[in-house]
Amino acid sequence: MAGAKKKASTGAKALKGSATARRHLAVLLEALSGLRGTTEAAEAMGVSLSRYYQLETRALNGMLAALEPRPRGPTKSPQKALALLQREKRALKREVSRHQALLRAAQRSVGVVPAKKGGASRGKRRQRGSRGGTVLKTLREEALAAEGETGGATDEGAPADGGDRGQS
Repeated sequence: MAGAKKKASTGAKALKGSATARRHLAVLLEALSGLRGTTEAAEAMGVSLSRYYQLETRALNGMLAALEPRPRGPTKSPQKALALLQREKRALKREVSRHQALLRAAQRSVGVVPAKKGGASRGKRRQRGSRGGTVLKTLREEALAAEGETGGATDEGAPADGGDRGQS
């Protein structure tokens, strides 16, 4: 059968770990079952008696944790929770953009001018003139100042602004 699930292996062959750990497990189980004494088990493992008791407690805690009932169904991991929150954030951003567009459309239909970004504190920017216009203005101001010094008369007797006022 090609589509059948492979049965999980059990027993001593299913245990994973180094050769040293497997040997220590065997000695520990022999001591727990009464086939060896604790001092003899500690000597067989090559550790002191106090270290043997530490390892025994650690092994029993590991077995106890493995026998705790597991929750059914998929487990919640931090990565899954983060991905869910990121999806929710993207959806909320889309919703905010949609609501902003609807607000702008409603304001246009009612005739309300929507406020510009930046708020009321930002005034209308002054349009800057061309560089040539600035130079021309400076030259005119200098010419007017020079006329003021000479009494306002020009060489041809024309007005200072160059116009032909009153000659119609």
